[in-house]
Amino acid sequence: MKQSRSTILCYVTDRRTLPAPAAGSAADALLERIRRAADAGTNWIQLREKNLEGAALANLARAAIGALRNSGGQRETARLLINDRVDVAWAAGAGGVHLGESALPVAEVARARKVRGDRDFLIGASCHSAEAARRAEGDGADYVLFGPVFDTPSKAAFGPPQGLLRLAEVCAALEIPVLAIGGIKAETAAACLEAGAAGLAAIRLFQDAADLRATVARLRSIPR
Repeated sequence: MKQSRSTILCYVTDRRTLPAPAAGSAADALLERIRRAADAGTNWIQLREKNLEGAALANLARAAIGALRNSGGQRETARLLINDRVDVAWAAGAGGVHLGESALPVAEVARARKVRGDRDFLIGASCHSAEAARRAEGDGADYVLFGPVFDTPSKAAFGPPQGLLRLAEVCAALEIPVLAIGGIKAETAAACLEAGAAGLAAIRLFQDAADLRATVARLRSIPR
C-alpha cells in the first residue's frame, strides 16, 4: 500500500466524550457523528470504544457499517476500522483493524489475513517510535498512526509529544502511509502534512467540529 497523494482523514471515536443526547443513547449519538463524518468526506472511521465487551462492540460495529452505507456525502463509503479486536472486525464485516500496543501482533494478524484471503482488509498499528513503525511495516501493516505529535490529554500515557521532526523521520523511513495523531488541530494540520504525513487521525478535530463539512474541506485544501 503506497502513500496516497489524497490526504487520508480518520475520525477516531470516543462516545464517552460526546454530550449527553436529549433523546436516545450514547451509542445513537455516536452513530449520528459517524454518519456526519462520512457525509463530510472522512475516509476512515476508527471505532475505538475500549470499554465495550465483544458482543456489544460487534453490535455497534454492525450499526456503524449500516450508518456508513446509508451516508450520502461520499462517492465511496467510508471504511470502518475496529480498534484492537480482530475477532469483532471479522465477525462484523468491518474494513480493517487498528492494533494498539497491547493488541495481537501485526505479524499474527497479517498471517491470518493471508489464510483468509482477505486482501482488502486493512491492518493498522499505533506506533510511538521510529523503530516500532519500521517493525510494523515489516510485519505487514498497511499503515501506521504515529504520535502523539502534539500534547493531548488522551495520549498522555504514551509520554511527551513526539514533535514534527520525529514525525518527518518516520514518514521518510516508511513506504506505507503514516497518519499523524495526537493533539491535531486545524491550525497544526498543515505542519503535519508538510512533514510527510499521508493523513491525519483525531478524536476532537472531527468529533467536536461545529461544522464538520467545512473542517474536512479545509483539511483537504492543504497542499501535500
